[in-house]
Amino acid sequence: MKLLPTQIKHIMPSATISDTGKYLPWLNEWMPKYGITTIPRIRHFLSQVAHESGQLRYVKEMASGAAYDTGRLAKILGNTLEKDGDGQKYKGRGLIQITGRNNYSALGKDWGIDVMSDPSILELPEYVIRSACWFWWKKGLNRLSDKGATVRQVTRKVNGGQNGLAEREEFYRRACEAIK
Repeated sequence: MKLLPTQIKHIMPSATISDTGKYLPWLNEWMPKYGITTIPRIRHFLSQVAHESGQLRYVKEMASGAAYDTGRLAKILGNTLEKDGDGQKYKGRGLIQITGRNNYSALGKDWGIDVMSDPSILELPEYVIRSACWFWWKKGLNRLSDKGATVRQVTRKVNGGQNGLAEREEFYRRACEAIK
């Protein structure tokens, strides 16, 4: 199923024509390659992307990333505590924010490219989409979506909690109207 600009606009009414035009070809290329092909998968994926990216506006986390430098969160993400700045270097990028040394490293290995020395590659349009699709696939979200998962269940796998749940549910409702 090829996504249309009108479908994206319905799901993400604040998305600009420019951003939709920039990302839609990559969505149509990478979603099928990562198995995001069934109606439940597409609906959940686009609703999560809508929230995580501020409706295609943000491809890099707005916070500095310093919060990922120390403590429990740094350990979970694999950020090296001896190296100051891992949090900033490997802060969230892509339409679903790839965050932390562990995630960047796994993505680079799976793709066969060096994202560790230049993490900003995940800010380029193709990789903004490809990284989101990779994350979705890596977390087993195709399977979860096909099993009839709720937005709450998918959000927990994407976000680790329930951040922005009401907005994600609204995007999902809109995705159900647009993707049939």
